Amino acid sequence: MRKLTIALCLGLLSTFALSAQAAEVALLDWRTALMESDAAQRSMGDLESRIGGQQQEAESLGQELSQMQQRLQQEGESMAEDERQALVEEFQQKGSRFEQLRGQIMQAQQQAEQEFLAEAEPKLKQAVDQVITRHSVEVLVDPQGVLHSSVDLPDLTSEVTEILNTLL
Repeated sequence: MRKLTIALCLGLLSTFALSAQAAEVALLDWRTALMESDAAQRSMGDLESRIGGQQQEAESLGQELSQMQQRLQQEGESMAEDERQALVEEFQQKGSRFEQLRGQIMQAQQQAEQEFLAEAEPKLKQAVDQVITRHSVEVLVDPQGVLHSSVDLPDLTSEVTEILNTLL
């Protein structure tokens, strides 16, 4: 009877071990998969061509503002009052334009990102589903969510990106 019990226990343990091995766990960094897709690169290129002039203007204004601020700090007390006042007014006008440009750039970036995600989300789901099926994945985790793994988990990110490139 004791031998039968031991045999049953060993049988159950081996069954659990086999099912644990069949439970495929893999990593997917879906943000990277999306951002490295050809469609994301095209979208960023389109955005850059639309707002490139504004970005250059903002960068130039930022440098001018920095130089003006430095000049005001170093020479402000020794300047004539009307010269200092004119410089402060110019600084304020350029600062206002800089903030306006920054807001427009951020708004354009957010809008482009939302439009891209709206188009890409169903395709991402389709690509992930294909990879899950292909690899018999039972648990798919985000790399940032893994605290510890005693084994290297397969990273399916590049495969999802490849599939996205065919879908988008």
